[in-house]
Amino acid sequence: MRTLDEFTQLIESQDTCPPDMPAAMRSLWYDKKGQWDRAHDIVQNASDADSAWVHAYLHRKEGDYSNARYWYRRSGQPAVTDSLPHEWEQIARNLLLKQG
Repeated sequence: MRTLDEFTQLIESQDTCPPDMPAAMRSLWYDKKGQWDRAHDIVQNASDADSAWVHAYLHRKEGDYSNARYWYRRSGQPAVTDSLPHEWEQIARNLLLKQG
C-alpha cells in the first residue's frame, strides 16, 4: 500500500487492521473506523514521533487542546488548525511516504 487512496480503500473493505502495520498507521485505521478509544490505546504508550503525532491529532479531535499541544511538541510537528479530516489525510500521506 503506497497511496492514501489504497489505504482508505483497505480501511473501507476490511473490518480488522493488518497486525503488521506500524502503530501510528493502525491508530489512524481505527480512528477512521470510528473507534477513537482503540486508536488512542494503540498510540498511548508508543514512544516514536509518528505515534505522538497521531496521539496529538486524537486529543485535538477529542477537544483536549492542551494535551494535543503537548503531543504535537513530542512529535516535532506544529499544532494544526486545519480541519480534522485534512489533518488525518496529511498524517496518513506522511506515514505512507515513510513506508515507501
